[in-house]
Amino acid sequence: MIRQLSKFSRPERVESADSRFRSDVIVGLSAEPKRLPCKYFYDQRGSALFDAICHLDEYYLTRTELEIMDRFAPEMAREIGEEATLIEFGSGSSVKTQLLLEQLDTCVYIPVDISRKQLQISARRLSRLYPQIAVRPVCADFTEDFKLSSPLGELSRRVIYFPGSTIGNFEHDHAVALLRRIAMLGGPSGGLVIGIDLQKDASTIEAAYNDAQGITAQFNLNLLLRINHELGGNFELAQFDHLAFYDKAYNRVDIRLVSRRNQKVEIGSDVFDFRAGEPIHTEYSHKHTIEQFEGIAAEAGLRLQNCWMDNRQYFAVLFLTW
Repeated sequence: MIRQLSKFSRPERVESADSRFRSDVIVGLSAEPKRLPCKYFYDQRGSALFDAICHLDEYYLTRTELEIMDRFAPEMAREIGEEATLIEFGSGSSVKTQLLLEQLDTCVYIPVDISRKQLQISARRLSRLYPQIAVRPVCADFTEDFKLSSPLGELSRRVIYFPGSTIGNFEHDHAVALLRRIAMLGGPSGGLVIGIDLQKDASTIEAAYNDAQGITAQFNLNLLLRINHELGGNFELAQFDHLAFYDKAYNRVDIRLVSRRNQKVEIGSDVFDFRAGEPIHTEYSHKHTIEQFEGIAAEAGLRLQNCWMDNRQYFAVLFLTW
């Protein structure tokens, strides 16, 4: 019998991501070429914009992954097993997670997210929906080392849930390193449920990042707005353009903000010069084949156990162990 745990706790902040925001921005804008970490997209406004993106006709990713989860969640739950702790990386609004939780007799669910407010809202909602589950939110940056300091109970298995093809934001070596850290967090009997976006025609992919309503452009530009509000920057958003294109050589979408003219931007006492046409790189989104990703996982010591895809083979959810 599993011992009873309180079903909800306030989000723990294992390590403050806010304390690193300024230094990451200064370092990134001082680099050549300039870059900003995509993990800082998700302040309150950024999270709301991303939720809007997920409902766009062009943005097939979320819709397709939800179709897979809706169809195959019972099979995924069997792979996860009974009485497992489910640890979600980048939980956000946890919409997809509900399809898994409905199939699991999970004792503990630990959503991990960098946005404390969004984390608390979604954790409270899930705690009300699933009273049999102890919800233990952790406010942390999963791209860095963090510890789960809450007691997890005497559970047979830890399974990490990493949806949304977020692994595609990482270049090869960083993806391997993250998968290794996931295996360490999961422990000897752990598992990983992960979403990956599959390779397909470039026009379909590019449309997903260049929607007709311009919401993705707002999402990208919101990173500059956040710097203005939180770090005292003076970016003129109208002087930067959103650019997203599919780079076939690397099978990835390259997302940038491009300066429209020669200009200077101040962030506190730091001053940055921009040339007309100079980009700030904000995100990659790699597209994989099953075989290619299986090879990346193998470098990290992970083995593919099962795979679920939609009928068009646009997206896949994989289950891996180590």
